[in-house]
Amino acid sequence: MSMEMQVSAPEAKGFMTSYLEALALVERLHRLLLDVIKDEFERVGVLEINAVQALLLFNIGDHEVTAGELKSRGYYQGSNVSYNLKKLVEMGYMHHQRCEIDRRSVRVRLTPRGREVRDIVSTLFLRHAEGLQTRGVLGLEGIDDITTSLRRVERYWTDQIRYIY
Repeated sequence: MSMEMQVSAPEAKGFMTSYLEALALVERLHRLLLDVIKDEFERVGVLEINAVQALLLFNIGDHEVTAGELKSRGYYQGSNVSYNLKKLVEMGYMHHQRCEIDRRSVRVRLTPRGREVRDIVSTLFLRHAEGLQTRGVLGLEGIDDITTSLRRVERYWTDQIRYIY
C-alpha cells in the first residue's frame, strides 16, 4: 500500500483546507506585490507606467530578450506581454529590434530610462528584504524554506500539465 493511501480522511481534509488557503495567499500576495510597486512609483512620481510594466523592466534587467522568452518563463501569464512591451517601447523605456535570423521575432532591451525604473524596483525589493530580516519577520532559513516549497509546487503543477498532454 502506498503512502498516499494511508492518509486518513480528517488528515486529507485538513491538508486540502491548508492547500486552498495557501493558493489564496499566493494570489493575494501577487496582487499585493503589484500594489506595493504601484505605491512606490506614486511616491517617487513615476506615474506613466503600471506595476506589471515595472516588473517587466525589473525582470528583463540587463538582458536582451523576446516577448516569447518572457512568456515562456511564465512571469506574465494573464497579462498581455506584447501590449506592455509595445507601450514601454513607445514611452522610451525599451529599445526593440527585429531579430536578424527570425524576422518575426523582436528583441527588446532597456533604455537608460528603463534602467532607472529597474533600479527603483530593485531598491524597493532591497529595502523590503532588509526590513523582513531586521524586524525578525523572516530570516534566511525561513525564506529558503518558502522558496523550496514553492519550487516543489511549481514542479508538481508543471508535471500535471505535461501529464495532461
